[in-house]
Amino acid sequence: MKIQKEGLPIICIMTILIAVILCFDFLFLSLHWCVSVILSIALLAFLYMIIRFFRNPKRIVNRTEDGILSPADGTIVNVEKVYEKEYFKDERIIVSIFMSAHNVHVNSYPIDGVVDYVGYHPGKYLIAKLPKSSTDNEHNSVVVKQSEDRVVLFRQIAGFVARRIVCYAEPGMIVKQGDEMGMIKFGSRVDVFLPLDATVEVKIGDSVRSKKSVLAYF
Repeated sequence: MKIQKEGLPIICIMTILIAVILCFDFLFLSLHWCVSVILSIALLAFLYMIIRFFRNPKRIVNRTEDGILSPADGTIVNVEKVYEKEYFKDERIIVSIFMSAHNVHVNSYPIDGVVDYVGYHPGKYLIAKLPKSSTDNEHNSVVVKQSEDRVVLFRQIAGFVARRIVCYAEPGMIVKQGDEMGMIKFGSRVDVFLPLDATVEVKIGDSVRSKKSVLAYF
């Protein structure tokens, strides 16, 4: 299982810390064996969860010429028409993907194109399912332009638990659909802003996967 590079320092620190705790328990605390076993299982389970947070499974990209792929794993929690005020400054269709603690947290580019805009915004850490988290929470917006009428903005949004957004995108970069663009540590939400004439293929409650699921067609 491939581990995303941002997770390696955290995994190493937690592994050392858990090993120290278990050694201290064995050498000095002399707890009842039943308590020691429960403690060991709990700590190892916690370490396993952290490793899962940073997993990055190998996937073959479902390249779709006119399609807009999901940039994240998760569940669709919103599909509606909204006013996008950061970049487009007009109405767009928003598709919101909620990433739980069990989802893969690596994000990818939904279309081929050139990165036209990257904007990081510090903010609050509201529950990511709330609509206002899209603008009030810490977030990072990336715009990929394929042509004048094929432009997609997608926004990484930190949530109540996730407080660290990683973004590899820089303005002027040529990117391919399905390429890795970053991650949100420990889960959160990704909003995708589509043209009004896009044909949306998902609905609220659908599960989607990065690099695989088609959110819409131009």
